[in-house]
Amino acid sequence: MEIIAEFSFNKGKEFIEKNHRAELQELREIISLVDASRFKTKVSKEKTMEGRLLYNPKELNNEFKRLLKERGWKKRRIQVKTVVPEIAEEHKGFREMDFVKNKLGVEIQFGKYAFMVYNVCAKMTIFAKQGIIDSGVEVIPMLSLAREMSTGVSYYEQMKTDLEYRGVSNIDIPVLVIGVDAVKRPRQSSLLSEFG
Repeated sequence: MEIIAEFSFNKGKEFIEKNHRAELQELREIISLVDASRFKTKVSKEKTMEGRLLYNPKELNNEFKRLLKERGWKKRRIQVKTVVPEIAEEHKGFREMDFVKNKLGVEIQFGKYAFMVYNVCAKMTIFAKQGIIDSGVEVIPMLSLAREMSTGVSYYEQMKTDLEYRGVSNIDIPVLVIGVDAVKRPRQSSLLSEFG
C-alpha cells in the first residue's frame, strides 16, 4: 500500500517523529509491505455495485495485524466499569487498542466513520490517561480506496476535515492520521507535487 497523506492532529507528527521515530519508520515500512491487490476479493451484493470486485476490509485488517504482530506490536485491552445510579447497576466492559509498542498506539481502521472518530477523540485519550500510550497513529483509507470498498467506509479526507473543524481540546493527545491507498493514482501524484 501507499501512504498518500498525513495529518498531524495536536502536533502528532512532530511528537511521534521526535519520541517514536523507530516505531513510525517500522509502521511506514509495514504499510508499504501490504499488497492490497491480494485482498480485492469481496464480490459486492450492494445494489449500486452488484457483482463488482471490492477490497475486503477484514482481510486488509488481518494482513496489517499479521505484519505488526511479527514485529512485536501487541493488542492492549483494559477493563472499564461505571455505575449508573438511576438504574442501580454497574456496567462493566473493556476497551481495546489494535496495537501498542513503546507507548505508541496504532489503530488500523477500514470500517465505519464513527469508529475512526471514536479512536482519535475517545479511545486514544482513555489509553493515554491509563499511561499505556502517549500518542497515536490512525491508518485509514483515502476516498479513492474507500470507493473500492463497501458503502459506508469512511476516509481520510472526511476525517481530516472534521478534526480541523473540531479543533484541539485540552484532553486530546498527539495523533498522526495516515491516509493510504492501494496504489498511487495519477491525480494523487500530481497533487503531491503541487502541495508537497
